[in-house]
Amino acid sequence: MSRRRGVVAAAALATVLGSLTLPGSASAAPATSTRHVQKVGTGSYKVTGTGSGEPAAISTELPRDAGPEANELARAANRRSPGAHRSLAGGHAAGPAGPATSGGVIRNGPQLLRGFDGLNQRDQRTANNGNQFTIEPPDQALCVGNGHIVEAVNDAFRVFNADGTGQTGVVDLNTFYGYPPVLDRTTGVYGPELTDPTCLFDPTTRQFFLVVLTLESTEDGELTGANHLDIAVAADPTGTWNIYRLDVTDDGTSGTPVHPNCPCIGDYPHIGVDANGFYITTNEYAFFGTEYNSAQVYAFSKRALARGDADVLVTQLDTTAADRGRNGFTVWPAQSPVASDYERSAGGTEYFLSSNAAEEATGTDEYTSDSIVTWALTGTRSLDSPRPNLSLSNTRVGVQRYSLPPAANQKPGPAPLLECLNDDPCATFLLGAPDPFKPETLAALDSNDTRMQQVTYTGGRLYGALDTAVSVGGATKAGVGWYIVRPALRGNNVRADLTAQGQLGLAGNNLTYPAIGVNARGQGVMAFTLVGDGYFPSAAYSAFDGRTGAGAIYLARAGLGPQDGFTGYKALSGNPPRPRWGDYGATAVDGNNIWIASEYIGQTCTLAQYEATPFGSCGGTRTALANWGTRISLIKP
Repeated sequence: MSRRRGVVAAAALATVLGSLTLPGSASAAPATSTRHVQKVGTGSYKVTGTGSGEPAAISTELPRDAGPEANELARAANRRSPGAHRSLAGGHAAGPAGPATSGGVIRNGPQLLRGFDGLNQRDQRTANNGNQFTIEPPDQALCVGNGHIVEAVNDAFRVFNADGTGQTGVVDLNTFYGYPPVLDRTTGVYGPELTDPTCLFDPTTRQFFLVVLTLESTEDGELTGANHLDIAVAADPTGTWNIYRLDVTDDGTSGTPVHPNCPCIGDYPHIGVDANGFYITTNEYAFFGTEYNSAQVYAFSKRALARGDADVLVTQLDTTAADRGRNGFTVWPAQSPVASDYERSAGGTEYFLSSNAAEEATGTDEYTSDSIVTWALTGTRSLDSPRPNLSLSNTRVGVQRYSLPPAANQKPGPAPLLECLNDDPCATFLLGAPDPFKPETLAALDSNDTRMQQVTYTGGRLYGALDTAVSVGGATKAGVGWYIVRPALRGNNVRADLTAQGQLGLAGNNLTYPAIGVNARGQGVMAFTLVGDGYFPSAAYSAFDGRTGAGAIYLARAGLGPQDGFTGYKALSGNPPRPRWGDYGATAVDGNNIWIASEYIGQTCTLAQYEATPFGSCGGTRTALANWGTRISLIKP
């Protein structure tokens, strides 16, 4: 058993108690449409070979929508590269920071019971005989139930036991979902790109749900604009999963509605459940342009999916102008630790939280707000009928001002890819020529863009958190804004009261990509990455109480070195680079305990070790172009 470690008494903590509800005003009624979705096959873990991990030519080592040429062309044309992981926040300065007050270490805080390293970038790159790209960031998904711990990342999957041993080996997501490799390095033929994995375990049906966004490609590797969500459902994650396919182009294809600027991409999918339904939300951007439409909500009968019905209904709700004329953005659906937590009034209700500071919501680049949004989807019992009859309402809740966080500075340390790029012989071996941008520098990490992160509903309260600028230790750093909201229904309309809130930071450091998990007793933890002057990117967490919120900060696992991946360097991701991290962590309640999952750096090596054969592997701990890892930990609140 590992001993918990209190990080430092300078943890910054602010809690505001009370009831702040902003009065409602006219919002557009969400457009609603229902169509059929078919089961398209099955998926499962399959044994495949492991590649060497040695780097290929940069043109085939990185996805075309993520490498330097794609990013440079996109910037020159004032548009976004056509892949996933969209945000309009790139290049904007951090917003004004809210105050955070100092808090002490809680001596009787949460206990770290055990932890283990999950999937890392080398696992991802070497899966399926190495017929993979180098990918950043991992987009870590975690779900736990029936004695299984399921982790998925970009672009790999594995099932673990509680002690970290594998119930399965590592399989790439393309193989798992029945697709050809993203790149067959023997034939040179490209397949679809799968991204943004997210999963949950439903306590009612006892089923696992795993969702990915799939981007279709030509055999030459050009994205076509066709994209869909692949939904996998299984009771035993080591066995066979039923797979359903939901088109999200919204250009009239496959019965989708026709939206402006489409074909569109259903970016950043996230999922939730209530007593009746299974829900996916996405952020809808023009696939080949800069335009953002709004968040889309997709509602299914979870029982139909759990039964493996060949044909299921999905109801789509468009949040354009739904928040007092503003568009919904990252409207995150809630999960509950036990079935007794579900809201059964108003014919069954699923709750969601979102923020409204981002340009996607406001149409401006100010990136500040003093409210969050609570959403209620009522009538969910009708999802089991031939004619679903749903109503989506929302209300704003006043909160302490939050704003776009600054990039997260890193503690200097061994960064052999950086050193290689600044060394002409090494860079020539890797790139085919010296790095024209040298000297490259250690990049600060992406700290997200104020969008809401994982949402929990238990004990009649909603729990959510987001990334924000905070003022701590006399400086503006990346920190966390957290919220506890009590929703209530009047007919099909929702109102919500803020019961607690706060902003958490750590002097000289940054906290990024929070995920709150709360058990049925109202006891919880909040997971995040800790990085800054005092820490390499580390897996960390704070105590989190259902009444008073966040407390002291603890390390689940200290990082061993800086993030040293391709997205941080101009020669590999364009000028300026966009150093990727996240894009999200996860928590999963397991009885009274809570599993947490965060990205961190679990390796370190010198340039000499990096250049040794096999090149870039540092003794099998990384690959030439990236070194991210994930940490999975069990916490007793």
